[in-house]
Amino acid sequence: MSTMQATHNGVSVEDLTGLMNKVKATPSLGKLTFRSRSKWINGAHSQSTFDTHYALGKEHKRSTPAFLEGDEPTTLLGTDLAPNAGEAALHALTSCLNVTYAYNATAMGIDIHSLSFEVETDTDLRGFMELDKKIRPGLSQIRIKVNLTCNGTPQQVKELHEAVVRTSPLYDTFKNPVDIKMKY
Repeated sequence: MSTMQATHNGVSVEDLTGLMNKVKATPSLGKLTFRSRSKWINGAHSQSTFDTHYALGKEHKRSTPAFLEGDEPTTLLGTDLAPNAGEAALHALTSCLNVTYAYNATAMGIDIHSLSFEVETDTDLRGFMELDKKIRPGLSQIRIKVNLTCNGTPQQVKELHEAVVRTSPLYDTFKNPVDIKMKY
């Protein structure tokens, strides 16, 4: 006799609960290390490879490596073959927000019917080009509009949004300084 596994938002409730219980029982299993190797191709074009990571107490290797490419639009002297770094940063943030919404909604018993984000950010070339030393080269603000349709009550939706802001790894990363060490 086969049993149907309960899922919410494409996430197995049993598996999510099991993972949470594992990490709660053995906190060291919560330590993760993600890796990438990136190479310059030409001009503004580059490619990153993602094939190993450390999770749940051991090393893991993808059966098929994942790749992301980066470039610049032609207006910024690129060949427009891929998103630029700012666009890729927005993708990384919304990718993490998608997972965080789905997992938190699943844990709360909320079914998401649709979820999307409208995101934009600002930067100033004068910082990148060192034309004005007072202007940072980085992103100055990220604006996110969340479009969520679900079966939660208004109070549950409020709690879901608050949980996402508290627990999204990349939301936290973008909101707080991260130590970067670069060797060359």
